[in-house]
Amino acid sequence: MYYIVYGILYLFSLLPLKVLYLFSDCGCFILYRLVRYRRKIVLQNIEQAFPEKLLEERKQIEKKFYRNFTDNFIEVIKLISASKKFIRKHFTGNYTLPDKLYLENKKCHLLLGHNFNWELGCLAVADRIQQTFLGVYMPISNKIFDRLFIKIRSKTGAALLPATEMRTAILPYRNTTYLMALMADQNPGVPSKAFWFNFFNKPAPFHKGPESGARLGNLPVLFCQIIKQKRGYYHIVFEMGEENPAAVQFGEVTKKYVAYLHRIMREQPENWLWSHRRWKWEWKEEYGNILN
Repeated sequence: MYYIVYGILYLFSLLPLKVLYLFSDCGCFILYRLVRYRRKIVLQNIEQAFPEKLLEERKQIEKKFYRNFTDNFIEVIKLISASKKFIRKHFTGNYTLPDKLYLENKKCHLLLGHNFNWELGCLAVADRIQQTFLGVYMPISNKIFDRLFIKIRSKTGAALLPATEMRTAILPYRNTTYLMALMADQNPGVPSKAFWFNFFNKPAPFHKGPESGARLGNLPVLFCQIIKQKRGYYHIVFEMGEENPAAVQFGEVTKKYVAYLHRIMREQPENWLWSHRRWKWEWKEEYGNILN
């Protein structure tokens, strides 16, 4: 069954991107107008983040989000057959910081968020950096699509580490110079074991793992912003989050990351995954203090 699904999607991916975007337009209309996929959640999230904006402004963010959302899926399908030349053309970046850390023989962690198109971004960064690119991912329950995404995500040389087996999966790379990419805006499964921050006017939990791992080896932590320049074209900018995480108070790196997310999401709000249930947990006193 995997080969049938892969074969169909591969043939579909051979279509020019301009043609594929026609399918994205149709998908956007169906999801937004007919199915109304998570529209209540999306609008509530946008209202939570931008209460100062007029309803019409929030509606515009919502509509642009759904276009980016369906574009993201179409672009991922395109990646099945996309060449390195295609990836380099459609995703550029400033790699001064990763290159500097490589020359200093330093491993590092890269914290990113669900900004479109993170899948294309991971392929582009893995192709461009000189370090070994380690991508931490959550396995998909459907085995066919899990295998398909592993194939797509590793096509430019990334080594993929399942988040459910991190302790053992990292062992073969512990003596290499690597850059480990983590989607650090995921909702933690156990809110009582998370950091809690005011995230766009409401308490929200954040995983402790990304910061804990960096502190353990005192590995520099980079943040990155994926900027959508126009349809199908992106640019990545890296920023030093914390060069010596072991030297600062536990929670400080995540605090900086949350502030960073605030900033970049305000710059391109339609480019974040608003259908994500980011505020599904309610803070309780037994969870500890809200850190900011």
